[in-house]
Amino acid sequence: MENRKTRRGSLSQARLRDFYREMLLIRRFEEKVEERFRAGELPGFLHVAIGQEAVAVGVCQAMADGDVFASTHRAHGHALARGTHPNAVMAELYGKAEGCSHGYGGSMHLYDLERGFLGANAVVGGGLPAITGAALAFKLRGEARVAVAFFGDGATNIGTFHESLNLAQLWGVPAVFVCENNHYAESTPAQQQLPIEDLAKRAVAFGMHSITVDGQDVEAVYRAASRALEHARSGKGPVFLLCQTYRLVGHYVGDPQVYRPKGELQELRESEDPLDKLRASLELGDDEADAVDREVEELVEGSVDFAKAGTDPKPDDALKNVYA
Repeated sequence: MENRKTRRGSLSQARLRDFYREMLLIRRFEEKVEERFRAGELPGFLHVAIGQEAVAVGVCQAMADGDVFASTHRAHGHALARGTHPNAVMAELYGKAEGCSHGYGGSMHLYDLERGFLGANAVVGGGLPAITGAALAFKLRGEARVAVAFFGDGATNIGTFHESLNLAQLWGVPAVFVCENNHYAESTPAQQQLPIEDLAKRAVAFGMHSITVDGQDVEAVYRAASRALEHARSGKGPVFLLCQTYRLVGHYVGDPQVYRPKGELQELRESEDPLDKLRASLELGDDEADAVDREVEELVEGSVDFAKAGTDPKPDDALKNVYA
């Protein structure tokens, strides 16, 4: 198991500024969809990942063309970080044909095959078997590609997690299993659903290489993900990448969060916001930060206009792509 602090200085200031912009785009996008959901404009259910942006950007920016990934029920950030345009994601949330999933997916079932996004999943741990299978296909074809699975700490208690990691290690497939450990399985605190504190020990059971990283530090995540992807791509087998992160919102929009200790959320927002950490590290002045914010806000507002002007699928479209 590898657990070490990452040294600064490997990424240029320009690259880190790009990371800041991507993280801010995810933050403003999710704030906007939460606003529109509360206004009754978005169908279905909505889960945002505010606070976890550094994991999405750090991992997705480290991936190579041809790599694939599967997400969780908090998928907006992963899709945006991997290059899906905000217009396409917003249109999908509005159920429009111009959406990245042509209106079939919605928030919890986003997919974008052109960018290797095999799909979000409303089933906890549901993407893990598909990623193990995709990685096996890459190995059998001799392709230098990696399959990446995102999941939360609660998913490490699910049978498919253990089955997927067991087979991945047994077959030596090029997969990276990214655990976004935000310490709450929906509304269940870690101490009530996990018998261990260090989730990297889950990988020990399978003899799998593991890396633990501060999930609020996007540069550290990028470097850790780069090592994990290289390990898998070079034929050394799968990697368990444990990202210690924090969800700075409820499990769902409207969640009263009575399961959190009093004052915890405010303390985390003040001390563990990944955007604040990166902005301080970059020493961004108010003028520069405001300029980036205006650019991002304009992009997000434009995505709402694009989505509202989109095409509603025809009723008959519901019967397409149904095979059973």
